[in-house]
Amino acid sequence: MRKISIAIFTFVLSAYSCFSQTTINRDPEIAQMVKEVSADSLQSYILQMVSYGTRNTMSAATDPKRGIGAARNWALNKFNSFAKSSSGRLTAFIDTTTLMPDKKRIDTATLLGNVVATLKGTDPNDNRVFLISGHLDNMRGSPIDRIGDAPGANDDGSGAAAVIECARIMSKHSFPASIIFVIVSGEEQGLLGAYYMANKAKKENWNIEAVLNNDIMGSNNSNETNIIDNTRIRVFSEGLPAYELEKSAKQIRQLGLENDGKARQLARYVKEIGERYVENLEVVMVYRNDRFLRGGDHTPYVENGFAAVRISEMNENYNHQHKDVKKENGIQYGDLPEFMDFEYLRKNTAMNLSNLANLAKAAAMPEDVKIEVKKLSNNTYLSWNIPKSGKVKGYYILQRETTNAFWQKKYFTTEKEFLLPFSKDNYFFAVQSVNETGNESLPIVPGIAGR
Repeated sequence: MRKISIAIFTFVLSAYSCFSQTTINRDPEIAQMVKEVSADSLQSYILQMVSYGTRNTMSAATDPKRGIGAARNWALNKFNSFAKSSSGRLTAFIDTTTLMPDKKRIDTATLLGNVVATLKGTDPNDNRVFLISGHLDNMRGSPIDRIGDAPGANDDGSGAAAVIECARIMSKHSFPASIIFVIVSGEEQGLLGAYYMANKAKKENWNIEAVLNNDIMGSNNSNETNIIDNTRIRVFSEGLPAYELEKSAKQIRQLGLENDGKARQLARYVKEIGERYVENLEVVMVYRNDRFLRGGDHTPYVENGFAAVRISEMNENYNHQHKDVKKENGIQYGDLPEFMDFEYLRKNTAMNLSNLANLAKAAAMPEDVKIEVKKLSNNTYLSWNIPKSGKVKGYYILQRETTNAFWQKKYFTTEKEFLLPFSKDNYFFAVQSVNETGNESLPIVPGIAGR
């Protein structure tokens, strides 16, 4: 083991008594972007999407006023209008593929189009990508009904609007890493637009470090229980990895890392950063990849090995999901704009934006993070190397008890090693990079050294 200075060890001992308190350090640039998120803008986007009558994936592709084609052309035009203030860094297009009938949710050959806008990073040595997603398509009671009106205000006009609003604000700023804003289609046909994009990203070796999928996140009340709450938002994350689990299962079991996969680390990050920048909002972690026996557009990324989470409102109202617009027994059915809470959607969009900005501004994650196990010890020795890209001010060492859901303590160091007077038997640890403006990378759980 490399010798570690007495000064560092003394610092850790003295820090033990004071690091239980949390210091909230907001980046002024991100705080200003958060203030620019507008409930009125979000409402205008949703009203425009609703005006196309239906956005079923198999609805009209060429009608300029009705159907999925008109809606995706509008979304493309919005991205292109934002590109004018991006100094050439934001580019957008509709990425298309043809879906063939499957005798389930596609009954005819259909052109699928994802509206994709990329805000190119400014660091040529940084190939990281951060992606935010929502789906443009919607459905009535039947996934193949492309004729009847289907407003789709919340499912998923809310997620699509959040993506557009983040692009509007963030396109005026520069980030070392690249950000992709994508509005997919084919979600209601089986996550087809997301599968198309995730498979493409895997095939082309995109370095996607995080995916924030937003689906149904703009209404504040539930049917049956009648709970009304616009102060909480859920983030769903997988536990055991869907990608190549058989290769990592032994280490996961041996080290007790069932709760420390990439998606779960991203969910913890989303909670910490979102609550740092958005007032009166609690990000609630849910230990499931998605809602009970249901799925979303983050799943194709998870299955391809990317860190991806789903963000959804706390209390869903099933009277307004996948329902024909009608009124029965005094109950209004249908996914209509009047059931939205645009202030709640503003907060949830701001939570997304703060995370995207913090991730894209931060340096890359530290490399080769290791925990020393050459000898039995009640201390824990960690070491790592500098990240592949970005300038760092230092590093945070994160610590939590094995039974705790969240990181409980942070220790800052400018070194590339750290000795903690805590046993690795009783705690989990991780390391993240920190740059000059205080933006943190995603945390890395250490591998094993000395064995």
